[in-house]
Amino acid sequence: MATRLAVAAMAAALLLAVAAADVGSIITQDVYNSMLPNRDNSICPANGFYTYDAFIQAANASSRASAPAATATRTTGASSPPSSARPPTRQTANYQQAGDAIGEDLVSNPDLVSTDPVISFKTAIWFWMTAQSPKPSCHDVILGNWTPSSADAAAGRVPGYGAITNIINGGIECGVGPNDANVNRIGYYEHYCDMLGVGYGDNLDCYSQQHF
Repeated sequence: MATRLAVAAMAAALLLAVAAADVGSIITQDVYNSMLPNRDNSICPANGFYTYDAFIQAANASSRASAPAATATRTTGASSPPSSARPPTRQTANYQQAGDAIGEDLVSNPDLVSTDPVISFKTAIWFWMTAQSPKPSCHDVILGNWTPSSADAAAGRVPGYGAITNIINGGIECGVGPNDANVNRIGYYEHYCDMLGVGYGDNLDCYSQQHF
């Protein structure tokens, strides 16, 4: 499923948040391949796009050690087929902000996000690290650095993995009770946490959270 890559990134963030080590020493080629076993499947339109080398290059270009974990938060096409290489940032404003952050003109050249895997990963890193009011950054949530406002509390938004789902896809998955998309996302998250030997934390779902 498309969520596998996003969830793998989030699970990796948990480990990277507490381990000041080179990204490649944690997410090795073998680990990357095992996390994304279908990324090169011939029937997947994005096959061959999300390479390990592109991931490492984008991660090493980041100025913050834990940012590479975010590589695929907004991508939707590197895992189980059928899928396509869709860009992590979907709104024009995001293209402007992400482009400014990574030094690329993504407003004039938005296709770079879906044709250049390093840029695709870099924009996903940007999304993970960047708060977009009223949403906190996924990074702050996973590190426990986000304190919900009174409005968040009234909306049932609490720290934990569920809040990250809310940031990414809350308008579809959150506030509607248990649903297949959210259940699957949590399952993948737990699977990758297990692979990396880290805990799940609290508040994994957003079933009762109003979206941001």
